[in-house]
Amino acid sequence: MGWDDYKLIKKIGEGSFGKAWLVKSNKDAKSCVVKEINMSKMVPKERVEARKEVSVLAQMKHPNIVSYIESFEELGNLFIVMDFCDGGDLHTRIQSARGIAFPEDQALDWFVQTALALKHVHDRKILHRDLKSQNIFLTSAGQVKLGDFGVAKVLANTMELAKTAIGTPYYMSPGKNI
Repeated sequence: MGWDDYKLIKKIGEGSFGKAWLVKSNKDAKSCVVKEINMSKMVPKERVEARKEVSVLAQMKHPNIVSYIESFEELGNLFIVMDFCDGGDLHTRIQSARGIAFPEDQALDWFVQTALALKHVHDRKILHRDLKSQNIFLTSAGQVKLGDFGVAKVLANTMELAKTAIGTPYYMSPGKNI
């Protein structure tokens, strides 16, 4: 398992996390996304957090959550291989509508699928903590896939409160004592 198992197609994203690559599997020619996280300059605690995303994503087995395929480390980088959502993300879809409202049935369908994904996550005592349109992916068949568990919080029990402030500030709900 490693880069030898994939053919690089193109870079499809870049952010504070690292880079996202579109690849094809050499085994079955299936399109996948490889998320590359540079860990060489991270302190040990940050490396643990990066690897935590792998364990959280691997636990998620649901039709409305981006599927984990495998992960590997090479040359100071962590690579997470996931399903490719060929419909892009919800944010881009909304932007491309240029102010024209989506049919109510479409919006309701996306909402229900997202809610089902969140229920699956919450049933496993995990908080996503970065829910936004850029982390809701779409397939060409109209299926919603929740992704990017990089800042997820695993709760020890259902009574534990996640009190840390994390995520994308523009999308955080108002709260007290943050």
